[in-house]
Amino acid sequence: MIEIERKFLVTSEGFKNESSKQMRITQGFLNTDPERTVRVRVIGNAGFLTVKGKSTNNGLTRFEWEKEVHKADAETLLELCKEGVIDKIRYEVKVGDHIFEVDEFFGDNVGLIIAEIELENENELFLKPKWLGKEVTGNSKYYNSQLTKTPYKLWRFK
Repeated sequence: MIEIERKFLVTSEGFKNESSKQMRITQGFLNTDPERTVRVRVIGNAGFLTVKGKSTNNGLTRFEWEKEVHKADAETLLELCKEGVIDKIRYEVKVGDHIFEVDEFFGDNVGLIIAEIELENENELFLKPKWLGKEVTGNSKYYNSQLTKTPYKLWRFK
């Protein structure tokens, strides 16, 4: 259960016209330790509990374990989560042989849009759509667990 993922900022809303699926996600964190995070999610009528390990130095790879749970259980666990629940819509966009998951954030993170792509190996090639911007893989401030602590609205832009 190793996840290999790259993250990018998004430069326009062009991805919305290319999206084949979208879903509202509410998530919180029971633990945000850099060595491991424990996430609770509600997506539609389902709940999920996810444990993620520490990322490699380049930020590309880490352990991930996820289990579907009843929505009611996930909603109860969300009440136990640390402050700063994430609210976002995830768009799935097929580009070539890959699916980009594009997250448009709301609430304290409104204005932030991040695209993620999961790969089979760290050197796998993929097509980059026009709306894909700067790569932020490995930059922990873009991790959802960190966005709960220091939301996008508090960042200082220079």
